[in-house]
Amino acid sequence: MSAERTANTQVSAKKIEVCYVARVEGQADVRVEVAGTGETKAEFAVFEPIRFFEAFLAGRRYNEVHEITSRLCGICPIAHQMTALRAVENALKLKVTPQTKALRRLLALSAWIQSHTLSLYFLTAPDYLGFDGAVSMASKYEDAVERALRLKKLGNDLGEIIGGRAVHPISAVVGGFTKIPNKEDMAQIRQRLKQEKDDIWSTVDLFKSLKYPKVSRDSDLVAISSEEEYAVNEGRLKSVKGLDATEEEYRKHIQESEVTHSNTKASLFNGKDFIVGPLARVSLNHKKLTPDAKKAMEQLDLKLPDSNPFSHIKARVVELVYSLDECIRIIDTLKLDVAEQPIQPTIGTPSEGFALTEAPRGLLYHAYKLDAKGIVQKADLVPPTAHNSASIESSLRAFAPELVKRNEDLQLGCEKLVRSYDPCISCSVHVTRLKKGR
Repeated sequence: MSAERTANTQVSAKKIEVCYVARVEGQADVRVEVAGTGETKAEFAVFEPIRFFEAFLAGRRYNEVHEITSRLCGICPIAHQMTALRAVENALKLKVTPQTKALRRLLALSAWIQSHTLSLYFLTAPDYLGFDGAVSMASKYEDAVERALRLKKLGNDLGEIIGGRAVHPISAVVGGFTKIPNKEDMAQIRQRLKQEKDDIWSTVDLFKSLKYPKVSRDSDLVAISSEEEYAVNEGRLKSVKGLDATEEEYRKHIQESEVTHSNTKASLFNGKDFIVGPLARVSLNHKKLTPDAKKAMEQLDLKLPDSNPFSHIKARVVELVYSLDECIRIIDTLKLDVAEQPIQPTIGTPSEGFALTEAPRGLLYHAYKLDAKGIVQKADLVPPTAHNSASIESSLRAFAPELVKRNEDLQLGCEKLVRSYDPCISCSVHVTRLKKGR
């Protein structure tokens, strides 16, 4: 629908509905309506079926939880597994060894490498290079696509070495690992990490050459943060505007509500939407980046603070550089004790555990109530896209009128904005809407 505005105005009324947003993980549509006054309505509507993970976790044993929750997502099973393990271990008051912490960090970073590569090269780059996908993009940017495939495989192979399988790892368990990687495999993967690190500046050069839209928003950015390291699997809940809380206090600050148009809930902090993901992490933790990651941030002209959602793309490149550096550092400092066995927990009293980690796409929350036999009584899961869904809609409301005013493609612009968040839609669905009588 299109209609001219009255005199002394610059915007035409327009309405779009993208029935299936392309190049995202999962199924969602976008509905945007810009009125002649500039007033804008926007919906990010997830129509993935309701999945009931929180419901069918009830009744399962504590040592099954990480295996089940990893099935929430085929893209970030590692993140769900790490978060579930930490939440259960916190409930059982179980402290893992430094080696287990280091291997879990390495495993989580393997997911960052493969996920960020996928997002940058296969989901994002075609938008800015004038192609409908990576396959057609290869006709002109063959070297870039080949580089992306190498990076993606590197992340998958590293995950397989640590976790026993590239997708839905099997060796990470409550209390540790059932199998420790051998030194020969670690030496080989380190060599490949170093080779890709030498080539990573081609990625920086590509993404610094692109022109990104700007969305003017004063939005808070939320992530975990640590004094010791760039937070991945552990840290306090912090925000750019001053939030500082423990993971146990998460529900005191982050509220959720169901919305009628989507199967993903809306998350709010102090009644307002907020941003999670690479941009939030870099904004809060940039002092803990490696020198080369800081150099990449400078070359990409990522100036902080920044709440423009399109800056997620630059932050992803920065974290890709950081992840390669950090994986090499961990391998170089890790003294592998292949005889180490998982620590067995003591079970006997009801307990409750909470955990916050950073999935590739942002803040991930798991909480479990266990009975005296270690059986789950209640589960509470909030994935990154459930945190970002309200922010996506607010950003669409801010961006769409500018697109119309400049007579730019409203549909493409809105899709690019959604893809900048890199939503992982499938695991964002955790409402429990039921009809009466069922």
